[in-house]
Amino acid sequence: MNNNQLRVDLRSDTLTLPTQEMKETMLNAGLGDDVFGEDPTVNILEDKLAGLFGMEAGLFCPSGTMTNQIAIKLHTRPQTEVICHRSSHIYLYEGGGIMSNSMASVKLLDGSLGKIDAETIRQHINPDDDHLPETTLVSLENTMNKGGGSVYTLDEIRPIRQLCKETGLKLHLDGARIFNALVHSGERPFDWGKMFDTISVCLSKGLGCPVGSVLLGSQADIKRARKIRKALGGGMRQAGMLAAAGIYALDHNVFRLEEDHERAKAVGEILEKTPFVKEVLPITTNIVIARLAQISPESYLEELTERNIWAVKFGKDQIRMVTHMDFTDQHLEAFESRIKRWIK
Repeated sequence: MNNNQLRVDLRSDTLTLPTQEMKETMLNAGLGDDVFGEDPTVNILEDKLAGLFGMEAGLFCPSGTMTNQIAIKLHTRPQTEVICHRSSHIYLYEGGGIMSNSMASVKLLDGSLGKIDAETIRQHINPDDDHLPETTLVSLENTMNKGGGSVYTLDEIRPIRQLCKETGLKLHLDGARIFNALVHSGERPFDWGKMFDTISVCLSKGLGCPVGSVLLGSQADIKRARKIRKALGGGMRQAGMLAAAGIYALDHNVFRLEEDHERAKAVGEILEKTPFVKEVLPITTNIVIARLAQISPESYLEELTERNIWAVKFGKDQIRMVTHMDFTDQHLEAFESRIKRWIK
């Protein structure tokens, strides 16, 4: 296929397809009934990720939305409150799950590039007052999708962890792209495991798996989480074929994430030269957010699709592009050449 025919699809890193090697690993996976705890490959994946993060146990689920919602239900009860950034995935993109699954309230905070700090959180913890929901949980997201793939570092997390200990709050991490964050920062998963009560690790974005996320936590929390997963319809039977993809991805697809980050920076530099792009948010990992002027996102996206380039609307004046394993140097060259013809 020549560059003119090549589809350049930057809508999400969830678009990746399993490689031949990953599919062969999946076909050869040992299988059992995971609802009975008898799928050996699922058990290996859960133990592998728990070990990486220095946490006691893991629970394999179909999606990051499910692992997040299970964690929220673990750490809240009706008439309690979750603190998170107003652009958090758990609030914006999980179908109102906090309300419908946990019957909890939400306190939405502002912060630069989707991140919040300990002092801001402290100011919004509710006092002991019959009129107010009890604050029980703080949830963070790394990398921060709506923040353009911005990254929390351990130095930013430690004061939040300390605040949560002082005030008796639980701390959850939506680690939708946690390995992108770790590759960027050079920090160890083990050190991150010390900071949080629960962590959701997604396997189906930059790591290239077809499906799946793992919730990490204490033995007691994961035992309760299994019951919640069952109630949410998340119990899977011979899930080892899916878990095998996760094991393969952890062994082969983590360090290559830096390639996605470099291509994202290149995409951003190209976009800055295009008509109607007012600003490109700082690019840290694999997410590129462009703010537009004098054109609607819908019209801009239409111009792109005419050139066989695909992206998504990301706000009233923004579009988003996400680099991934199936966006290669050849795709980047095709993207640049089509954009250059547009500029002319």
